[in-house]
Amino acid sequence: MIRLRVLCPDGDDDLAGRVLRVLGEEPGAVHVVRMRGAAVVPPGDVVEADLARESVDEVLDALRGLGCADRGGIVLETLDTLVSAAADRAEEAAPGEGVDALVWDELLGRTGSQARLSVTFVVMLTIACLLGAIGVVTNSPVTVVGAMVLGPEFGPLAALAVAVVRRDGPLARIAALALGAGFAIALVVTALAAALADAVELIPDDTLTNLSGVEFVYQVGPFSLVIALLAGVAGMVALIAGEGSGVLVGVFISVTTVPAAGFAAVAAVLADWPRAASSLAQLLLNVAGIVLAGVIVLVIVRASRRRRGLTERVPTGRTGG
Repeated sequence: MIRLRVLCPDGDDDLAGRVLRVLGEEPGAVHVVRMRGAAVVPPGDVVEADLARESVDEVLDALRGLGCADRGGIVLETLDTLVSAAADRAEEAAPGEGVDALVWDELLGRTGSQARLSVTFVVMLTIACLLGAIGVVTNSPVTVVGAMVLGPEFGPLAALAVAVVRRDGPLARIAALALGAGFAIALVVTALAAALADAVELIPDDTLTNLSGVEFVYQVGPFSLVIALLAGVAGMVALIAGEGSGVLVGVFISVTTVPAAGFAAVAAVLADWPRAASSLAQLLLNVAGIVLAGVIVLVIVRASRRRRGLTERVPTGRTGG
């Protein structure tokens, strides 16, 4: 279930009353509460309700039509635990299954906030690339896996998939900037660190001949695209269903975007251009596979909603924050 809170500014048109009528007509709405005069800025009433996930998009569409988003505000909050027979009945009355419901605003909030180029994103991506490079140089699969888990690149990749389906140019530019600038900075820092390590002889001479445990990082094999596609499907399904970080950690571990980027920088410093090119190819293949899989999942889910006769209004003018 999802908790809905609507701020209804004071006015002659009784906006709160109309919101209550919308909720009253929705079988997936329960625990509807009106708090008169509870809102301070803007002054007015607050209406709350618990919604089955399947009902959220339709209710939001109606509330936008009333002007709630422009005049007041709409807040969504996922409820982890709700003990209520009425809520159980509301979930049964709502069409479809809650775990399969696509709530566009929720998805946009998650992907949009994770897609922005920030100091935190760049620092985490750079550290992950450094760890990936160290893992390959030391032939340590454990360190490489650590770099995979630490890498924050899935957020912008998921945002790109959402942007493609929504045809959202601003969101696509935000995500592309985060990926492009983030990886560029991480690669430069990793290359400088590799050059320094090579200058002080921290990198053994036989480094590039002893990579039996980490060859998967730079070798583009027949299953590279398959793994990227499967990881992209799992990651997008987890985001849609509102699953926790556990599923996404599995997604991170299955793809080699960050380690491939880190090793590409090291291989370039050591003038091993074939391996550098192969690592970059691995990076690009993983990026393309994850985005393509995300697009496919979103298209299928949206088509499924339409076949069930559910209306859908993809929100516009929002990229998270």
